[in-house]
Amino acid sequence: MSDRIIVTTGSVIEGYGITEYLGFVSSQAILGSNFISGIAANVADVARKDTAKLEQCREDAEKQLIEAAKRKGADAIIGMSMTYAPFEAGSFGIIVSGTAVKVIKHITISDNVHKELFVTNYYTRLVPRPVKVVLDGDSNKINMKVVCYNYNHEDIQAIRADVEFTNLYDERLVIKNVDFVFSENINLSVIESDYIQSKVAPSDLLLLKDAKIVLNKYSTPRGVYACNDVPINVTLSTRRLQALKEKRGIDAVEKYRTDGMIWTCNCGHVNEAGSEECVVCGRKQRDIMTKTSFNYEEMVDRMREKEYVVEIKDVLMQYIKEIDSSVRLELLEIMESGLQYEKTRGNMKETVIEKVEKVFEDASIDE
Repeated sequence: MSDRIIVTTGSVIEGYGITEYLGFVSSQAILGSNFISGIAANVADVARKDTAKLEQCREDAEKQLIEAAKRKGADAIIGMSMTYAPFEAGSFGIIVSGTAVKVIKHITISDNVHKELFVTNYYTRLVPRPVKVVLDGDSNKINMKVVCYNYNHEDIQAIRADVEFTNLYDERLVIKNVDFVFSENINLSVIESDYIQSKVAPSDLLLLKDAKIVLNKYSTPRGVYACNDVPINVTLSTRRLQALKEKRGIDAVEKYRTDGMIWTCNCGHVNEAGSEECVVCGRKQRDIMTKTSFNYEEMVDRMREKEYVVEIKDVLMQYIKEIDSSVRLELLEIMESGLQYEKTRGNMKETVIEKVEKVFEDASIDE
């Protein structure tokens, strides 16, 4: 609870909601018997006699009232009233009272709030692939729609799916059997559903960081098809996933890689080495394969075995002569920066490795 107590004569507090009523509180402050002479004294007489003393008396009574509310654990006092009263022996006092309450500040959501989340799981066969969840709304409700990649250019009419959101605290909200209808997307590669009202609270919208979708079934003019596969989770960080999608397409979920026997496409499908193009998305291997001659993935795998940046830098130095001179300085700067930050911010291993990978990925794409 804050040390600050809100006091109002009204029954509501603008911008706040009352969560608990803690009961009636009151206090009083009394001026001495010498303050008023005569039995006919009234408030006007008092005000004329000494306004400063009267004001001090009022302030003392309010301070006592606030302390009484604090002892009850209150955040605010509502319905505060003040009464001036003459007492015995010519003394005069002020009585203040009110109701102690606990309150919570309303989170104001501006109109036209908007958030887009990449879907961080995927299927490796020819089904509608959810790639993005779009959330729009205001302080009253949040609507959502799903964007899908439609590899077969089918007339997808609807999909039924479980939607899972994760927030910054790694808490999950799972919404089962959500029906998304596609009323204006015919034979397109990228299709968007109509908006539906979601169960996401407006106050929680800004906390969301991740979305996953499990496809249960989908409908086309040819029939209804079940999807019993277990989707694969994306391994890339949010930033790297976004960068990959910007360069390789909205359906991209994995880096290209190969061991000579198989190759993994940007869409995530694993193809036989003899296949010149991906079975699922049609990407040609020659167009997406890494063009740099240096096997940086081997170096990165060795870096992941280490614990601290100083050890990661040792791995880099073992490969430094094999690395193209155009990126050597940038890599060394990443290491030095990581070493400095690790002294004050703790372990920087993952951040440094992510930056190293990005250097090589950008270099291979630009070639």
